[in-house]
Amino acid sequence: MELLVHPGGFAEWRGDTLRCAIGRSGVATDKREGDGATPAGAFRLARILYRADRGDRPRTSLPVAELTPRDGWCDAPEDESYNRQVALPHGARCETLWREDRIYDLIVVTDYNDDPVEPGRGSAIFVHVARPDYQPTEGCVAFSPGDLRRILADWTDSDVVRVISTPVT
Repeated sequence: MELLVHPGGFAEWRGDTLRCAIGRSGVATDKREGDGATPAGAFRLARILYRADRGDRPRTSLPVAELTPRDGWCDAPEDESYNRQVALPHGARCETLWREDRIYDLIVVTDYNDDPVEPGRGSAIFVHVARPDYQPTEGCVAFSPGDLRRILADWTDSDVVRVISTPVT
């Protein structure tokens, strides 16, 4: 099955249409670091990170780990840890994963630009919790907490996230 993400801010999952947020610059077929676009393509979900102080461990077949205040994600293309989870403080620019705004209370790490990592091609492309008003992301795909937990509970090893670059007519 596919979690089919459309550029119009909705996704299809197991026969249902779900609201979602995508990157502030829409969908890009040539993703670059900092462009604010969600990359087009098909991606596997690799693992889940979550804040245990803000919610129950998600039900899922994917590997799950608890976040800590020292968790970060390197988004500096020149650093050897680019597009990798790191411990903070780190010597290069990083995004803090322990956030107050709740959007990273539940993070699903995708395999985008993962093997091999290509510097500058984009980092930290996650599936995570949407802001209450579904404001655009920096390039991730975001769902309501309930929809995201439902997706994860139903997820199988053969499923993929497919982000399409043009609307289906």
